[in-house]
Amino acid sequence: MLTRKQYELLRFIDQRLKEAGVPPSFDEMKDALDLRSKSGIHRLITALEERGFIRRLPNRARAIEVIKLPELGAPVTGGTGRRGFTPSVIEGTLGKVRSAASIASNSGDDDNGRTVAIPVMGRIAAGTPIEALQTRSHTISMPADMLGSGEHYALEVRGDSMQDAGILDGDTVLIQRNESADTGDIVVALIDDEEATLKRFRRRGASIALEPANDAYEVRILPPNRVRIQGKLIGLYRRY
Repeated sequence: MLTRKQYELLRFIDQRLKEAGVPPSFDEMKDALDLRSKSGIHRLITALEERGFIRRLPNRARAIEVIKLPELGAPVTGGTGRRGFTPSVIEGTLGKVRSAASIASNSGDDDNGRTVAIPVMGRIAAGTPIEALQTRSHTISMPADMLGSGEHYALEVRGDSMQDAGILDGDTVLIQRNESADTGDIVVALIDDEEATLKRFRRRGASIALEPANDAYEVRILPPNRVRIQGKLIGLYRRY
């Protein structure tokens, strides 16, 4: 599963190779995808290479080979007309907790001891933001009484910027999907439609502050149009 930006870049590279026989430059890719900097292109290229869609040939400038394209109808995260990554984490009841009214309507269903399969949608940075692709790798079972109603997904934490909030490298965070947040919430934030990070959310006047819980990292102050909330932290899963 690719993000919308990765899909657009892959198709652009493939089209340019077919038309001109050479891949586009990073500047051309940046302009085609309307990104602010070439660093975003570097992240997209790396993600496409890691997932086997392209191959960079060594010792040759601008040498990119398209190995495969997504199958027709393959899911792409981030639908047309909406900014940001919208993880396709719910299929049927996967990751979804029914409302109390729904449970009560079925007198034969005892919620005590019931578990919910929560999809793990990849990795999230608690440090330098990482690229926002989320691919469901597996599920974890969580007690239903630990979850609120609505949709949930989990992410594996990479980095130490939230360690003072008790979130460590290698932990799995449980996220309730939500597009809004209150000051003080720990959220999954998507920055510039490219990078996802786990930080504490605060409003500072007309701006948004994404705060680490580690003095080694700086607070990022961004305008609201550069940040999209993808969910709020509601729990933590850790193996010893």
